[in-house]
Amino acid sequence: MTTALNGGPMFTFSPAISFFVNCETQEEVDRLWEKLCAGGEKQRCGWLKNKYGVSWQIVPTVLGQMLQDKDAEKSKRVMNAMMQMDKIDIAGLKQAYERQ
Repeated sequence: MTTALNGGPMFTFSPAISFFVNCETQEEVDRLWEKLCAGGEKQRCGWLKNKYGVSWQIVPTVLGQMLQDKDAEKSKRVMNAMMQMDKIDIAGLKQAYERQ
């Protein structure tokens, strides 16, 4: 039986305990996403749960940069695009960011 941090069976994994991974490239996002999802569960916005029930956030570093842009409309478009994604797609984020 898997338990969170060896705390015993009453402490199981939940999204409150997660790992956050910044990725520089789409290839890195794809590789980690596919390996960690194997036997697990894909979720929205870069989240996934691996086969052991551990939650992960696989996020390209460019997402944070886009969301912090001084142009609120650009940030809003990027956020709306991300909310429709499971695995985050950098090209899709850039398309939303650059759209006029």
